Amino acid sequence: MKTKLLLLEDDLTLNETIVEYFEDEGYEVTSVYDGEDALCSIYENSFDLLLLDVNVPKLNGFEVLKQIRKEGNETPAIYITSLNSMDSLEEGYDSGCDDYIRKPFALKELLIRIQTIIKREFQAKDDLIKIGENITFDSIANELLCDGEVVKLNFKELKLLKFFLQNPNELLVHDRIYDYVWEYDEEYSDNSLRTYIKNLRKVLGKERIVSLKKLGYRFNQE
Repeated sequence: MKTKLLLLEDDLTLNETIVEYFEDEGYEVTSVYDGEDALCSIYENSFDLLLLDVNVPKLNGFEVLKQIRKEGNETPAIYITSLNSMDSLEEGYDSGCDDYIRKPFALKELLIRIQTIIKREFQAKDDLIKIGENITFDSIANELLCDGEVVKLNFKELKLLKFFLQNPNELLVHDRIYDYVWEYDEEYSDNSLRTYIKNLRKVLGKERIVSLKKLGYRFNQE
C-alpha cells in the first residue's frame, strides 16, 4: 500500500519535480498550490505525511498546520521553506511540525527525513489493534484475526478496514472512501463498496460499521 503525501508548494517547477521524484520512489502524491486547497485536501482525504511550503497564496503553511492541529489532526508534517531565520524555525515547530527543511535541499535528504518520520509513526502504533473481544488486526502483517485465525480479505477490503481503523468513530463520506480504497486511475463502484462492507460486517458485526444514509459510514471503535 502506497504512502500518501500531500504537497503544498506554489513554485510550479519545484512542485512538479518533487511529485515526479516521490512518485518514482513509490509514493502517492497529491499536490496543491495554495493554503486553502491544502485544507480542502486534508479534510477530504487521509494522508500519511504533509509537505508544506510556508509562503504560499491565500493561507500560509504555518496557518494551515495550526488550524488542523487545533482540530485534532496529528498527521506528521514537514515544512519545506526558504525562510531561514531562527524566529521562523521556532514558529514552525510551535505550530506543530515534525521537521523543518530549508530550501534549497536535496530530494534525497527530504526522502530520508520522510522515511524516518513514517518509520517512527509506524513503530509508535500498537502492532495488534483490538477490534472486539476476539477480533484483532495485526498492523505489521496486515492481517485480520478472529480467535487467532487469519480472516481472508481481498486487497480492497483490507484497505477499507485499515481506513476505518485509522479514523475510528468518524463519519467517512463516500468520496473519502473512494479516494482511499481505489487508485486514482480506477473507476470506483458503489456496488463493490457495499459488498466490501457486507463482508467486513460478517466478521466484525453489523453494529461495528454503521451506514449513514446518503452520507457515508462510521466505524464504531470500542
